[in-house]
Amino acid sequence: MSSIEGKRFVITGSAMGIGSATARVAASKGALVMVSDLDDEAGEAVAAGIRSDGGTAAYQHCDVSDPSQVEALMAAAAEAFGGIDVLHNNAGIHETALAGENTTVEDMPIDVFRKVIEINAVAPWVCTKMAVPYLKQSDYASVINAASTGAQSGYPRNSAYGTSKGGIRLQTQNLAVDLAPYGIRVNCYGPTAIATEMVTRFVNQSENPAEFERALINTSLIPRLGRPEEVGELVCFLASPEASFINGAYILIDGGSLAWRGTVDQIGMG
Repeated sequence: MSSIEGKRFVITGSAMGIGSATARVAASKGALVMVSDLDDEAGEAVAAGIRSDGGTAAYQHCDVSDPSQVEALMAAAAEAFGGIDVLHNNAGIHETALAGENTTVEDMPIDVFRKVIEINAVAPWVCTKMAVPYLKQSDYASVINAASTGAQSGYPRNSAYGTSKGGIRLQTQNLAVDLAPYGIRVNCYGPTAIATEMVTRFVNQSENPAEFERALINTSLIPRLGRPEEVGELVCFLASPEASFINGAYILIDGGSLAWRGTVDQIGMG
């Protein structure tokens, strides 16, 4: 029996990418999953796919920048499953999705910077706030936030995203302190480039996509893009009793890219 069997998950931004992969991985381990997103067609398809595979899932539309919709999401999950045990704050956006290549500090519109901060840093705090009344009723509650290697290292055309993810790293620690008296653990993870739609768009908007993707991979000691399912497995571990002594942590899942300052060409892996 899986150690997260019966755990009730809410996953924001789970119509695609890491969110949908985590939903499928969690459901395959017996978790009950509330899928949520702005893209209703894709989100409903994720939930339907889980159900067709024998799992338990429901879907709720949610714009995480709207507190009323976030509140409705948590209420819907609690009604569907009898409560909430795990909140995975996965929903996020990169500035290139809003402004294309015009994302240097000189070119990026101020409202784009603010929108990225709103979605990536403010919304997870709001989601956690709205989930806390339900998480406090859980015997084993956990919040898991999506940070990034960009939380501790600079990248081109990444100032808004990096700022938001650096904020999530410290927000995680502060919320872990706030919620420890209730037995609610709060952790985050920092992935490198993962083979998701967001990374594909980021790569394709560069001047030389093939070279840019090679550069992303070339710093990793495991010379490939990460797989969304690998991140999903980490999220499920952090939600499990096996991680019961992990709290306020920032865990890299980056193929070793931040373990050194080189490229794989230097050690004959290119």
